Amino acid sequence: MKDNRSMFSKMNFLQPSSRRVAVLQRIFSKTYLVTPNEISRSFGVFGTKYAGEKLVKIGDISKVVKPAKNPQYVPLKYVEGESSQEILRHLRWMLQKDLLGQDMFLIGRPGPLRRLLAMQYLEITDRELEYVSLSRDTTEADLKQRREIKNGTAVYFDQSAVRAAVEGRILILEGIEKAERNVLPVLNNLLENREMHLEDGRFLMPAKRYDQLLKEHSQEELDCWKLVRVSENFRVIALGIPVPRYVGNPLDPPLRSRFQARDISGLTYKEQLEALRALVPGLEGARLSQLLSCAHALLTADAAALGLADFPADGLPAAARILENTPSLPDYDALYRLYPYKSFLSAEGQAAVENVLSTFQVLPRRSKSVSMNINNVTPKNGTAEVEITVERKSSVLQVPCGSLRENVVTNDFVPNVYQEKLLADLMLSHQFKDICVIGPRGCGKSATVSEFAKRLNYVVEPIVLYQDMTSRDLLQQRSTLLNGDTVWQNSPLVTAALEGKLAVLDGIHRIHPSTLAVVHRLVHDRELTLHDGSRLLRHDRYDDIKSSQNLTDNQLEEYGIFKIHPSFRIIALAEPPVQGSSLTQWLSPEMLSLFLYHEMRPLKPDEEMHLVKNLLGSTNKAFEHVMRVAHRMRESDDPAVRALSSSLSTRQLLRIAKRMRAYPGDSPANAIYRACLARFLPALPRQALDKILLDEDLPLINAETSSPTCKVEGEKVTIGNTTVPRYKTDAKTKIPDIQFYDVPQHVTALEWLLQDFFLGEHLLLIGNQGVGKNKLADRLLQLLNRPREYIQLHRDTTVQTLTLQPTVRDGVVVYEDSPLVQAVKLGHVLIVDEADKAPTHVTCILKTLVESGEMILSDGRRIVPLNHPQTPTNKGIIPIHPDFRMIVLANRPGFPFLGNDFFGALGDLFSCHAVDNPSAQSEHALLKQYGPDVPDEIIARLVRAFGELRNMADQGLVQYPYSTREVVNIVKHLQEFPNESLVNVVGNVFDFDTYSQEVQDTLTEVLQKNGIPLHVHTNKINLAKEFPLPPLQQAGEWKVTHPSPPTILPVEERFLRTKTPITLRKYQHPLDLTEARGSVFSEMQSYWVVPVGETGIVAGLAVSKSFENDPLKDWIHVMATNPMKLFSMQSSGKDIHELSLQGLLHPVRGSRPRFKMCPIKTDDSSILLIHEESSNGLVLVDPFAGYARPLAQTSFIEDTTATLASAFPFNVKDKNWKMLTDLVEDKKFIVLFEDNGQRIDAINVETMTAYSMTLPVNLKTLNLPSIDRWLVEDTESRKYLLAKADPSEPIPRVLQPIEERTDTTLLKSIFGCGNTQLPSPVLSQAVNQKIEAPNRIFSSRLSSAVIAVGFPDLELSGNQLYLWPRVKDMSSTDSMEKTIVLPDSGTIIRPINTTSLPEKILEEDREIHHTVAGYLEITDIINRKLRYIAVPQPLNVSPVTAWMYSNNQLPVFVTGTSRDGLATVDAGGCVRLWEVEIGNLTKSLQEWRRMVASDRDHLQLTIDKPSGKDVSAPKHGKVDEKGDPHVGGNTWAGGTGGRDTAGLGGKGGPYRLDAGHDVHQVSQAEKDAVPEHVKKAAHEMAQKAFKQRLREIQMSEYDASVYQQYLGSVAAQVQALRVILGSLQAKSKERQWQRHQTTGELDDAKLIEGLTGEKTIYRRRFEKEPELGTPQTKPKRLKFIVDVSGSMYRFNGYDGRLDREMEAVIMVMEAFQGFEAQIQYDIMGHSGEDYNLQFVDHRKPPVDNKQRLDIIKIMHAHSQFCLSGDHTLEATKFGISQLSKEDCDEAIVVVLSDANLRRYGIAPESFAKILTSESNVSAYAIFIGSLGDEAVRLTKQMPAGRAFVCLDLTKLPQILQQIFSASVLSTR
Repeated sequence: MKDNRSMFSKMNFLQPSSRRVAVLQRIFSKTYLVTPNEISRSFGVFGTKYAGEKLVKIGDISKVVKPAKNPQYVPLKYVEGESSQEILRHLRWMLQKDLLGQDMFLIGRPGPLRRLLAMQYLEITDRELEYVSLSRDTTEADLKQRREIKNGTAVYFDQSAVRAAVEGRILILEGIEKAERNVLPVLNNLLENREMHLEDGRFLMPAKRYDQLLKEHSQEELDCWKLVRVSENFRVIALGIPVPRYVGNPLDPPLRSRFQARDISGLTYKEQLEALRALVPGLEGARLSQLLSCAHALLTADAAALGLADFPADGLPAAARILENTPSLPDYDALYRLYPYKSFLSAEGQAAVENVLSTFQVLPRRSKSVSMNINNVTPKNGTAEVEITVERKSSVLQVPCGSLRENVVTNDFVPNVYQEKLLADLMLSHQFKDICVIGPRGCGKSATVSEFAKRLNYVVEPIVLYQDMTSRDLLQQRSTLLNGDTVWQNSPLVTAALEGKLAVLDGIHRIHPSTLAVVHRLVHDRELTLHDGSRLLRHDRYDDIKSSQNLTDNQLEEYGIFKIHPSFRIIALAEPPVQGSSLTQWLSPEMLSLFLYHEMRPLKPDEEMHLVKNLLGSTNKAFEHVMRVAHRMRESDDPAVRALSSSLSTRQLLRIAKRMRAYPGDSPANAIYRACLARFLPALPRQALDKILLDEDLPLINAETSSPTCKVEGEKVTIGNTTVPRYKTDAKTKIPDIQFYDVPQHVTALEWLLQDFFLGEHLLLIGNQGVGKNKLADRLLQLLNRPREYIQLHRDTTVQTLTLQPTVRDGVVVYEDSPLVQAVKLGHVLIVDEADKAPTHVTCILKTLVESGEMILSDGRRIVPLNHPQTPTNKGIIPIHPDFRMIVLANRPGFPFLGNDFFGALGDLFSCHAVDNPSAQSEHALLKQYGPDVPDEIIARLVRAFGELRNMADQGLVQYPYSTREVVNIVKHLQEFPNESLVNVVGNVFDFDTYSQEVQDTLTEVLQKNGIPLHVHTNKINLAKEFPLPPLQQAGEWKVTHPSPPTILPVEERFLRTKTPITLRKYQHPLDLTEARGSVFSEMQSYWVVPVGETGIVAGLAVSKSFENDPLKDWIHVMATNPMKLFSMQSSGKDIHELSLQGLLHPVRGSRPRFKMCPIKTDDSSILLIHEESSNGLVLVDPFAGYARPLAQTSFIEDTTATLASAFPFNVKDKNWKMLTDLVEDKKFIVLFEDNGQRIDAINVETMTAYSMTLPVNLKTLNLPSIDRWLVEDTESRKYLLAKADPSEPIPRVLQPIEERTDTTLLKSIFGCGNTQLPSPVLSQAVNQKIEAPNRIFSSRLSSAVIAVGFPDLELSGNQLYLWPRVKDMSSTDSMEKTIVLPDSGTIIRPINTTSLPEKILEEDREIHHTVAGYLEITDIINRKLRYIAVPQPLNVSPVTAWMYSNNQLPVFVTGTSRDGLATVDAGGCVRLWEVEIGNLTKSLQEWRRMVASDRDHLQLTIDKPSGKDVSAPKHGKVDEKGDPHVGGNTWAGGTGGRDTAGLGGKGGPYRLDAGHDVHQVSQAEKDAVPEHVKKAAHEMAQKAFKQRLREIQMSEYDASVYQQYLGSVAAQVQALRVILGSLQAKSKERQWQRHQTTGELDDAKLIEGLTGEKTIYRRRFEKEPELGTPQTKPKRLKFIVDVSGSMYRFNGYDGRLDREMEAVIMVMEAFQGFEAQIQYDIMGHSGEDYNLQFVDHRKPPVDNKQRLDIIKIMHAHSQFCLSGDHTLEATKFGISQLSKEDCDEAIVVVLSDANLRRYGIAPESFAKILTSESNVSAYAIFIGSLGDEAVRLTKQMPAGRAFVCLDLTKLPQILQQIFSASVLSTR
């Protein structure tokens, strides 16, 4: 390859002035000097030889040069042609310094010019070279002496500095700024005095001093003294770049003072232009001028001031030669290869560059890209002839190629137009320089480079770069021979250079810049100096030395000189720099000078689809949806979505397509969710993703089937619906054998894993701790019969330990294969656990192994694919076994794990699966298998509690993500120790949080809410008070009369018309159930609120009892009107199902809602019959299928009349109908009767047959004691019995009067007379006599309970009546209608209002009456007790409800549930479940007491052991007055373990006696044991300090109390935010390893150095300091814009919006206190007066409570007195614009506002446009006030994830955390 720097030697070659100067020098020279060769002439240097010497003269400076002792070490072919004047000036200066014996420092811009000058100087002066490329890994041993072991003995070998000093060579030290500060001072004395003490005892001294000693002493004496002469010709040339301006360590002052500096600023424009013209005479001069002008414009001080990186002008010759060979290529394309500014500059920087380019008319085409393709490639003898077409013009290129005759690499490359163009573009660059391809992860860089190598017959040498890679890893590594001798082994890069391979440096963006500096010379000059002293030379230089010195290859090898193969090339792969990041950009000026750059974009949809179809065949519709979503995400304006799109790279899309082809049932949304790991995304990106899926109509499908199974049958395994063959292996011991319980969610996950595993994919399982990742992986391998290898990573895992484990055995370093290598060899499955704990740059080493099946091990061996061409011949090759698979396990990224983002770095290489905690159903099933004897209710409570805690962890409300592992351990404990208190057992999990009061409060609230009474004492019992029933009275009897003739009523029979089924709109709401017994034991079991809406009215309640008679499985139905809707739910479920019934029933307008619902059981379900009383409308509703079927009871004319009546209620009489449902369950009959009317309708709901009759009396009540006999009461309280004339008749129709032989006043208004009777034992107990007879129990207005013995069956004899009179008359017939009778327990329940309470209760509980909605009166006739259970007042009722019941007490609806339970719903929609039956209540109380029992009970320790002595006569024993404990013996009473005496644990004593000497645990917490006087003193001390603090900040006690009121509302949220901020700050300060230490932990990478005796072989952890020269870490900038307009004050009384805003401001100020260095915030406000009201300036945040209180006072006052109006848009626009101009790490604007924009004519679109107006500012709106649903509607019109509704301030920290998770608190 022709060297690119030949341009410098040709500069000014044709200038006349140069020739004239040379002529004048010859004329005026005293001696005519003949130029010995063309080289000297070209330099203007004159020399002649006298006895092998020559004279070198530059201008007026000359020096006699002696021939080199070792000419093979003299640089060669750096001087070609005539040099420019600028170069000559530099060389003249260097000649001066050389003559003065001074060391030189060449400083200048990054690039090869400084090194080129040094090499030219060495070449023209025939000086031998010693070269050291400095890096952060350079140690003292690399400069002075290194010990090696030879034949078992440590031998010192001189290194470059010593060799140069002794041999009189020139030492070039390149990269001074890269060496660590404590390394280079070792050279100070050598530089200053030419002295150095060596490790082998020798001493270097200056030549003059040595020569003097030699005159006085013999050579033998000096040698004996180990004195070594430093040659007078020894010089040092240091090469460096200025720090600061560039990144690196500044010069140490003592070191700097020893050098003479020269600024090598570069060549002039004219010189460069002339050189370029000489280099490429075939290229137009105008084009050269344009290129050079752009380069120089980008190197000006103005460009540097704009933050633009230096343009790599040294690369212009390569660009010019490319343009010469392909003239049709636009200048912009050539220039962009050198300076890919779009990859590393911000939008402003790009605009500045393009402004320069436009000035010189070098701009890209806007219309279309350059067309380019390869026509033909013909490799031959190391050079390939490539025919290429650019813009329809063909060119033939000569490019290097490999020597692989038959390329067997199969990379499944499918070319398309874009990639063909890219390959052609790479060919152009490949002619003259190494290449770097930049592209996002997964876009196909590796595949494209592999195809490029294949076409040129190259063998690819993949080299994965990682962050802690050292320069040794890059070039050479130390090893030992079998005899223990140390040797150096070439790295793959060096091997590629020697053998002419294509070295692919994968991940150049990850490696440290100083490490990569060691290859700068290899890239620029094709020369390299290795650690063992070997030198690699460019092929033409090597050939020149060989021919000029007449040396053979073997001789040169003995000199340590090797030839770099002419075909050797480097291609680097990198990901684009993160623009705007505070981290140092990897694409630095130094890096720009190395390569020609090519950007690779992700494929377009048609290109990607073309690729997929060519590789996999046809695709289905599902994959097309995935493809569309992927490209929509890539093109999104939201940076969070664009970042997320990297998870749907081309590689991942191919994997998805492959899976969908094999398993067509996979849904697109699920596939996208898995690939993006959406389960663990921050909320905002996930919302944006969900919106995209919603727009594309791609719903998530719950793939968890009801009962999937795993089974092994013979040689096959089946999981779910997937069957695969089992693996055959002899490694039985490595197959996992675990206990695994199949639950639906885990089996479904196993099926997914099996499918991907069988498709040949490597698996990545990510989830929280304890969710079963290891279990799932092991279970999969167990089922498949696959042996595994296991490796667990941690923070100290290195690349070396990941692959090999070095050990020293018998003085020899031996590398033992890690589990990874074992798995690769044997075809086992490698489990990589805790992958997120290891540094990302370590795990990135897995990339090539997963991607291409290749990896290089630390001992030099290489893992390659099975079909690799080197596999059969090379012993150092490890072919990868075809059965090898990898399963990687990692915790989810982000808080609180704060691990490294393995998914972000390598996620698209794997088939990703998010492993979550099991669903409630699956977790319950799993726990039941671990604890089969643990009660289901306990398990259900644990599942609910832990599920809620996990949701809170996801929202950031608690920090620890409680997992299934913890709850499994709880259940295991309860299974083994069933009598253990549940509270004590859960403490095993939650005692970790004991010392955090905020966390304790949260946990207590959650656990108590879910029925786990944490921190509850056993005396916390609040059962209703019991009162005795009045004495039982025998009130007389009923006698049924039989008049003749009988009164037989006519019955009309008709069939009901059922209308067409109507599909109802369905909605779902979360069911937030609270277990009431979590904090106190009472009759109330649980409660939750149904979302009836702001205008809704609760109108009815019903329960569909479960077939299992389990109240947890009962379906509870709540009816609401305005609008009409039905809510259905189970108390054990998690959702409330809403059905809209609007328009199905038509109640009379203006009347109170009167509905009754009747559940009707079907074979496997239940439907509801809903009756509306005012219109007598009926509708059948299936709440599960979601449809309704209205029932038409009347004709069309009657329907029309009823409709008119409902519309005009004043035209009709106000009559209601009642529905009775007692006969539904057995006989499928409902009965309707007209209240105060005469009509009765009975409907058979099975046959839809209606029977109607009209009575001769007006009905007051109707009861249905049996299907054959009905009890009728008229408005005059007369009773009748309706009986059947014939048993075959459908309904009774014979009206028989009942003769009452009693006081009828006590039996007015009979209710609750059902069709079941009291059991005989209950009846006997109730009436105090043993009796067996038919009976019915009911109640009336004046009696608590009535028993009619003999009724209704014994109608011919009198029916005895027994009753318990009421103390007070029932005031409401509505309450009486809701009476519930529980015959089996003799209990009657009815809701009553406060006015119906007995006076005694009214007096005792007067203070709580205003807090209750009503009471449940419980009449227990067995125990003769009355109980009154208070039903709490509803928290919120709609204004419509409040208006409707303004003159009455709010209603409470009640109904029965399974197991004699109760359900109520109040007017606010709060559903409560009650347990009132005394037997069930007693049992539950016992269980509750056992659950809350503490472990503080009296304990004693008993040890059974033989005493060795026999017993004698029993006795009491002596009493120890001191009370000391006694163990053993037979003397003392009350001892333990003795004999004869009274005591415990012994033998032979007369009786047991406990003297109180047992082992006790602390009875109370330590703090509870503090005496009261101490507590009082501590409190007084605290109050004194508090008042002193108030005086210090000039704050009154009143102000302090006001501030505490606001702060108290958000204290928990402040703490939550501070915990997050503190944890992330701790993460940022995590210590890093520092190598080359003299103490610490042994560094595995330096074992051989340890063998040789070096001291710096340890490593230690230090807090990582920022590298000098790196950009200062900028703070995050937040601007909070608060609304202090008049509407905030106006509507504060409505919804508290201003109070919420002030609390939010306090939360922000309190949370960020102490973090001002990392996060700086402003708080500004807006109102109708101004849009920029400054409340907090980030430069002066409030420092105490008084200042914070003053801020919210100003906010409140301004809102109260400001003018009306709104400046939301102006304030938001101003805040965003202001923040966009600041130089900060990240900028965030949060707008707190009400949603009152419509009032001021502000369009949501305008607000949305402003929020997204600046790309470098993330802006969000939080609406904290709303009229109706205005805020919700406004949020939907905002961009996804940019607007939130927060009417509950407790959710504000959660919203802020979501915002921070997407930006400020990012851990990537």
